[in-house]
Amino acid sequence: MEAKRFLVVTADDFGIGPATSHGILDLARLGLVTSTVLLVNSPHAEAAVRAWRQTGATLEVGWHPCLTLDRPILPARHVPSLVGPDGRFWMLGSFLRRLALGRIVAAEVEAELQAQYDRFRELVVGPPATVNSHHHVQVFPPVGDRLARVLNQARPLPYLRRVREPWRLLVQVPGARRKRLLLSSFGRREARRRSAAGFPGNDWLIGITDPPCVTDPEFFARWLTRTPGEVVELICHPGYLDETLVGRDCTTTDGQLMRRVREFHLLRHPSFEAACNRAGFRLVTAAELAHRRLGRGGAHAA
Repeated sequence: MEAKRFLVVTADDFGIGPATSHGILDLARLGLVTSTVLLVNSPHAEAAVRAWRQTGATLEVGWHPCLTLDRPILPARHVPSLVGPDGRFWMLGSFLRRLALGRIVAAEVEAELQAQYDRFRELVVGPPATVNSHHHVQVFPPVGDRLARVLNQARPLPYLRRVREPWRLLVQVPGARRKRLLLSSFGRREARRRSAAGFPGNDWLIGITDPPCVTDPEFFARWLTRTPGEVVELICHPGYLDETLVGRDCTTTDGQLMRRVREFHLLRHPSFEAACNRAGFRLVTAAELAHRRLGRGGAHAA
């Protein structure tokens, strides 16, 4: 840990589909991804864990709590506010509207998150070293509080993603600016609460964007060379072309399917490693940081 700046490169959505998971594992073999997080409620989660074990289980696999994709772990009748008539989770937009209207029951959120946590421990055989929620729903009350209640049973506490970025990056880096503004606004409050509770995490989070932006070969380099802070997490969604995602996570026309393929190639492009070196980053796992109690605040915590 001699470096002064640390970068956690987290590939979200491990287990969402077989080709996505294989792409993440291939990037990990190259040392380009340091952590990934498992969607335990995905129908492809068990196969992803088997593939991970076949590679030697060297990639850090954390937990990706999910309330907006596929079906819950618990029977739908136990979490009726979280699911539609088909027994599947509400999609993100519907979930957020119901949350704002007070139609999501906090006790059901906690019960489902506990079931997913238990499922993670069953699949991976141990608690997660790193945690971050699908679609960042942890930043919205009461999800963050209920997630923290589930995670408080673990010792040491896991690295918990802080969803915030410097305001000036909203100007300097294009892509999904309204979404990033919303998430950072909610995420700052959530990050302060979890930091005060002792959860280790990052100073800043970068990489949230929309599909058109990842066509730029300098996309990741632009983020890395402009981001301050000692501990930075780069969120990415790489993978091979994965048609199992259509109708679940994307459509054939919204650009999300090819975005994963483009991010895979961007991470393999020489400009990515060059940008990491130019910005003075050492790539580390979340567990390394949590073990040393880094990233709990500091000059860039506000």
